[in-house]
Amino acid sequence: MHHATPLISTIVGGIVLAFILGAIASRLRLPPLIGYLCAGIVVGPHTPGYTADQALAPELAELGVILLMFGVGLHFSIKDLMAVKRIAIPGAVVQIGIATLMGMLVAWGFGWSWGQGLVYGLALSVASTVVLLKALQERDLVESPQGRIAVGWLIVEDLAMVLALVLLPAMAGLLAASGVTSGETSGEAAPATGDVVLAIFATLGKVAAFVAVMLVIGRRFIPWMLERIVWTGNREMFRLGVLATALGVAYGAYALFGVSFALGAFFAGMVLAESEFSHRAAEESLPLRDAFAVLFFVSVGMLFDPMVLVNDPWGVLATVFIIVVGKSLAALGIVRAFGHSGQTGMTIAVSLAQIGEFSFILASLGVYLKILPERGQALILAGALLSIMLNPVLFHLLDLYTARRNRSADPQPA
Repeated sequence: MHHATPLISTIVGGIVLAFILGAIASRLRLPPLIGYLCAGIVVGPHTPGYTADQALAPELAELGVILLMFGVGLHFSIKDLMAVKRIAIPGAVVQIGIATLMGMLVAWGFGWSWGQGLVYGLALSVASTVVLLKALQERDLVESPQGRIAVGWLIVEDLAMVLALVLLPAMAGLLAASGVTSGETSGEAAPATGDVVLAIFATLGKVAAFVAVMLVIGRRFIPWMLERIVWTGNREMFRLGVLATALGVAYGAYALFGVSFALGAFFAGMVLAESEFSHRAAEESLPLRDAFAVLFFVSVGMLFDPMVLVNDPWGVLATVFIIVVGKSLAALGIVRAFGHSGQTGMTIAVSLAQIGEFSFILASLGVYLKILPERGQALILAGALLSIMLNPVLFHLLDLYTARRNRSADPQPA
């Protein structure tokens, strides 16, 4: 019997190709994330051969976003942030501001509006959690002073992007209207400032209501529920309970409070992170989170047209320059201004010289809200691919510099 299997073929094609290309990337000492994105390019509409279902892929990607954000919330640590708050909080905020301004200047050179430049710059300002933690773990730097600063810095960046994802839909009318130049016409009038302010306050009010419910009810109910499941001794039910918490809270946040799936999943992870079962929950949910995260990156790769590297080389170079050079120099200068060593500054600068999952989410939301042009999303994807590929090279150069510096510092034998 013949069956229509677009869902099965999309999942199977994405997972199998992601495995093959991810393994090749690992063999080449590159992050597997590169392989996942390339798998999406292969099954996307911009390359010949098999093309995955273009309607199903975004929905699978949304599940990937939910579980990615749930994982971010599970690993969110106020303790880690407070330990380095004196540098991580102001440093990350200033670095995000500098990178965003650089993005807006480049966007102005492209002829884009300030609203388009804002989304473009924000997407270039935040580093990938996956890439940063992997690089630090490979060098046993996670527990080092520079590693703690980098992780705290990343936490602040993640929080800033969560806030951006919340506010962007409320500001969409104003930002999209800014994209209408004098030579263009629009069927819709630009929203009044008062309407935008009301929309922002309404959004923040809904978020505040959701956060209050999570802190008052969710903070008690979720750990209580998981504790009862643990008492049964049924590992399968515990795993299912963790998954139901992530998906249920994310959907409830959207359906009842009108906030994004991403924010709901993030707070579900944060609430669960405070319970004594957080480590077990993270361990049990990891395989499924990884699988859907792979599908998310595959779906992102499907959006990327490789011809942008040929058709828009200067745009790609400008994007990569902001990510790898501009953002890194800003981070280095900030760390040095706070009195830390050059070694610490360079480690943090190299750690942040890439972009990843939050950039993809922000770019996709910007295109969906008709704020960011598709060219902007293509440049962000190209910048992500190239910066992630360059990051191991930068770390290798840093390792060589550190080894040479240590040798020169050693006392010479008499």
